[in-house]
Amino acid sequence: MLPFRRRPAFHQARASADPAALGAVPRWDLSDLYRAMDAPAFATDLAAAAADAERFAADYRGHLGAIADGPDAGARLAEAIGRYERLDEVLGRAASFAQLLYTEDTADAGRAKFMADAGDRVTAVSSNLLFFALELNALPDATLDRLAAEGPLAHWRPWLDDIRKDRPHQLDTKLEQLFHEKAVTGRAAWTRLFDETITSLRFEVDGARLPLEPTLNLLQDPDGRAREAAAAALADTLGANARTFALITNTLSKDLEISNRWRGFEDVADSRHLSNRVERDVVDALVTAVRDAHPRLSHRYYAMKARWFGRDRLDHWDRNAPLPGAPPAVVPWTEARDTVLDAYHGFSPVLSDIVRRFFDRRWIDAEIRPGKAPGAFSHPTVPAVHPYVLMNYGGRPRDVMVLAHELGHGVHQTLAAPRGALMAQTPLTLAETASVFGEMLCFRAMVQRATTPAARFALLAAKVEDMLNTVVRQIAFYSFERKLHEERVSGELTAERIGALWMSVQADSLGPAIRLGPGYETFWSYVPHFVHSPFYVYAYAFGDCLVNSLYGVFRASPEGFAERYLALLAAGGTKHHSELLKPFGLDAHDPGFWSIGLGVIEGLIDELERLPQP
Repeated sequence: MLPFRRRPAFHQARASADPAALGAVPRWDLSDLYRAMDAPAFATDLAAAAADAERFAADYRGHLGAIADGPDAGARLAEAIGRYERLDEVLGRAASFAQLLYTEDTADAGRAKFMADAGDRVTAVSSNLLFFALELNALPDATLDRLAAEGPLAHWRPWLDDIRKDRPHQLDTKLEQLFHEKAVTGRAAWTRLFDETITSLRFEVDGARLPLEPTLNLLQDPDGRAREAAAAALADTLGANARTFALITNTLSKDLEISNRWRGFEDVADSRHLSNRVERDVVDALVTAVRDAHPRLSHRYYAMKARWFGRDRLDHWDRNAPLPGAPPAVVPWTEARDTVLDAYHGFSPVLSDIVRRFFDRRWIDAEIRPGKAPGAFSHPTVPAVHPYVLMNYGGRPRDVMVLAHELGHGVHQTLAAPRGALMAQTPLTLAETASVFGEMLCFRAMVQRATTPAARFALLAAKVEDMLNTVVRQIAFYSFERKLHEERVSGELTAERIGALWMSVQADSLGPAIRLGPGYETFWSYVPHFVHSPFYVYAYAFGDCLVNSLYGVFRASPEGFAERYLALLAAGGTKHHSELLKPFGLDAHDPGFWSIGLGVIEGLIDELERLPQP
């Protein structure tokens, strides 16, 4: 089952409009998964899965070698994989429901217990299935190649090829089972501690005690005093809890180091690269290209923004501030819906029809409310159901683009679903393709709709800031994680040392026009990606640069592009990124590939510099 595609929390619009101005903002309906925590179907499905898993293990554990050498080997192995996939889907459905229900209100102890108990049961059941991929990978390459060349097993060839990439790092079955079962009391428990801690924190701003999301909202308030007060509150409260966050970070980093050592990974991020099905040299090339572009991208833009504010430098709480004199914009939910639908329809009616289902069938939870998970994501659930989108809609133009972004994930997950639970999964590097492309379509549509030069200027500036957050900032996050995990190998890091590592990469990426004041050294502690998915963050930069290149191909030659693009999304996890990009004439191994994507950001900054400031 795929993890959440969680949008970074700082991409969310930070100033929420009066709810009355937004109109009716939807909450999702999870009944397509299960009707309630106590739904009989939930317990029945898990009980049936437990029994089926035991039968599956009895039928196949220790027998795959003999089956592969016996009569009708291809058909029998294909039947086994089909049974395995059906079990994976049942478990994925139950786990998805528990996770999504929890995100509705992470402060609810009952939901937290339900999710934890469901996780325990899913882990226990899936322990009986761990042997399967390990024993398949133990079969000789020649045997599998012969059997999968034709007949029923040929359907599963992409999945078989994919799992064999993990073979050099797999342990024996007993050790894999131990790692799997201990995750409940290890990584999963520490992740839950982080989630519940960050949700429970309150930040004192002008006499009000606010949760994290509304406090972060104030960093884009038009009032500079409110932004400064919010930054001070974040620093105070995060600082007061720094030892807890440092303990969580140190423990999870050590956990990863142990896993990497046992599995034989050479580099701290190699396990992520493998799961992303991307080569280390490709990621290194991306990182180098982004770092080299700092002076002409982030350093240049923030120097321009400081001049717009009449200053030499901006304080860190002003980095994402609205532009001086920017026209206030509140986008009602219905207008946001129509804007996104029109943008997708202008590119492909097929995509807009899929997007419309999310609105019409209540697959979106956009309402802001206490306890709800911050940020945004699209959860694919399982192919037999459909994805669900969560966001916190505040009515700003950026929120409209976040909506388009998450619906891009939903479109991608929907198109890939026919591949089945085992082959619909898209590596994280390519999982950002449809989301960022959808966001770009929406942005272009919003610019065309802008009725005044000031509105156009504000949209362009907001888009540049989003792209800098997606590319430059995410690569800085990746660099921070690398420094942290590499240093943790030699011993535990204090909260002060983690803060120093954070400040070093932030200063380099943001440039001299941003003053990183006291308290900013604590801001690493609220970023959930560092806890939930170590080294995930470069996938955003990968996706943004990839989409910029794809969009350039589309603008230059739109004929037939939509069909090729839909085929890319429908491939799911059945093809490598090099194979998927080939029809567009793109190659991520080519150093010039990243220059194309970064050049799009530079071009928007050029356009801003030419426009008169409102």
